[in-house]
Amino acid sequence: MSVLAGAMVACNSATDNKKDAADAQNPFFTEFTTLHGTYPFESIKLEHYMPAFEEGMKQQMEEVNAIINNEEAPTFENTIVALDDSGELLNLVASVFYNLTSAETNPQLDSLAQVLAPQLSAHSNAINLNEDLFARIKVVYEQKDNLGLNQEQMMLLEDTYNGFAENGANLSPEDKQRYNELSTKLSGLTLDFGQNVLKATNGWSKLITDEALLAGMPEDVKGMLRSNALKKEQEGWLLDLKPTCYVPAMKYLDNRELRQEIWTAHNTIAGDGEFSNKNNAIEIANTRMQIANLLGHKTHADYVLKNRMAENKENVYNLINQLSEAYMPAAQKEYQELQQFAQQLGFDAQIQPWDWSYYSEKLKNERFSISDEVLRPYFKLENVKNGVFGLATKLYGIKFTKNDKIQVYHPEVDAYEVTDENGDFLAVLYTDFHPREGKRAGAWMSEFKGQWKEGEVDSRPHIIIVMNFTRPTEDKPALLTYDELTTFLHEFGHALHGMLTKCTYKSLSGTNVYRDFVELPSQVMENWASEKAFLDEFAVHYETGEKISEELIQKIKDAENFNAGYACLRQLSFASLDMAWHTIETPFEGDPVKFEKEAMKPTDVVPAQPNTALTTSFNHIFAGGYAAGYYGYKWAEVLDADAFSLFQENGIFDQATADSFRRNILEKGGTEHPMVLYKNFRGQEPQIDALLRRNGVK
Repeated sequence: MSVLAGAMVACNSATDNKKDAADAQNPFFTEFTTLHGTYPFESIKLEHYMPAFEEGMKQQMEEVNAIINNEEAPTFENTIVALDDSGELLNLVASVFYNLTSAETNPQLDSLAQVLAPQLSAHSNAINLNEDLFARIKVVYEQKDNLGLNQEQMMLLEDTYNGFAENGANLSPEDKQRYNELSTKLSGLTLDFGQNVLKATNGWSKLITDEALLAGMPEDVKGMLRSNALKKEQEGWLLDLKPTCYVPAMKYLDNRELRQEIWTAHNTIAGDGEFSNKNNAIEIANTRMQIANLLGHKTHADYVLKNRMAENKENVYNLINQLSEAYMPAAQKEYQELQQFAQQLGFDAQIQPWDWSYYSEKLKNERFSISDEVLRPYFKLENVKNGVFGLATKLYGIKFTKNDKIQVYHPEVDAYEVTDENGDFLAVLYTDFHPREGKRAGAWMSEFKGQWKEGEVDSRPHIIIVMNFTRPTEDKPALLTYDELTTFLHEFGHALHGMLTKCTYKSLSGTNVYRDFVELPSQVMENWASEKAFLDEFAVHYETGEKISEELIQKIKDAENFNAGYACLRQLSFASLDMAWHTIETPFEGDPVKFEKEAMKPTDVVPAQPNTALTTSFNHIFAGGYAAGYYGYKWAEVLDADAFSLFQENGIFDQATADSFRRNILEKGGTEHPMVLYKNFRGQEPQIDALLRRNGVK
């Protein structure tokens, strides 16, 4: 050996030692010793992610190559199950990383996400477009009727085969290359879109120094706005576009010019300027169409709806048209009544979008003597949380115990051990309730870890629900609006779906179901919000301890259908816009604002405004998983109304009904077609009639 060669060996050895030392400090490279194997958030640093992602991708490719190079004939176990089990490290690091980029991000995480997007897309394509891997999957698939598979195994096999076929596995080498390019491009575009929305939202604020301009705003909201200003070392009240400011501003601000300014800012988020999403939206829609064309579909909607309960775009448009026809007369009547009411108050102009919530709140208060400010004192967050947890105990026997030994990613986050009716460990639930600079708007449920079985071991899930509820102030606890109560119930319904699941395979467990079925467990929970027997459990005045009155509960029920027509048409307008973008058959080259106005025109109730657009901030369809799927909210509303009608018939806490919903829906994940699961619970296909009755339209 030459001296030079010896020096090289020594250098490489030193490098390896440094790498080993770095790996030893990286929590992703050692088994978590935390309670229930939860994430050791206190040990995870920014520099740990990239090495873990790289190693995770490397390990999964080695696992995939082991499947391909297996000399034994392809079987369900050595090919389909082995593939489902692959990527453990990659899933581990990706779960925490992408949950934090939504709930607790920063510029460094955002930059890393940009770097990772094309790499992860290329990695995914390297698996999904692998001819040798697909050949083994195809061999098993073609024998499926002779393998003696149970229902869950059959679903995993079909999902695996279809997932590859629908992601380009049957394409020619040239088309695979094109698919790879397009999907990598799409990954970057959707990431850019979401980051632009967050940056544009955070980039707008307005300092008010004259308190008179805030006339009408509740004192606790003004307290929050003053806190906003103090955090920025400013004197006054700092308005922003987060829901905790925007929603009450639209409802309560007497100053119409200020309402219009905030509404316009909110409805031009990422419209122009540094964070404009106009081109991103066009490119995303065009790229999705091109991918669909490559895979043999006319439109992205055709491609997506193949694996939905709705099955095709004709059924989606049929739902939109049916509901629009049923609700439009009610919506138009509501608009006329609101216009007349506003005129009685001295308003002499036409009701515009920034007037709707303001006068609606006043009319609702006059008709029902009920408002958010009347109800808030009864919905102290801590009490609501106990009430929602208690509802799960009544229905499903599960219990929640806060455990401070479970590490969390932010001091405001709480972690709970969830146990079943026998006292056995069921899940970990994280709750994150208040808005922060690094948290995107809205509310959502996600998971840090899914559920699956390995032999006799049932590996239980770690679930998270994230909200943006009004913060406590110096002199008041966090008090929720009625809408925030229903939001809590909604996301908790998703959490139940994730926590109660009992499946064998991780890709089928929990909320891994058809997109237009996933909202059933969440939306059905909202029905309890106005039920006296539920509210009696927790709704007491935070100062006096007085229980919410029967009269007030009745007013809540009476007010539930207030503006139901408008609310339905608003949702249908979003669904129509989504479908318009995802049913294009040629590349879009026009003005996205004009395109939007035309798409939403049939469902317009309030006059449309020029130069404003939802498109540029529509995260659900351009950065989330709802492309050609936003209709699913109304689809699920039909399901949930029909499902809850059975609880109403048998009793809202009826154990037999709850047990059936648990066994047939919540525990099953995606192990059977959702229509089969629904009929197993309900005994029939869903009917639209229950929704129309609930909304007073029929």
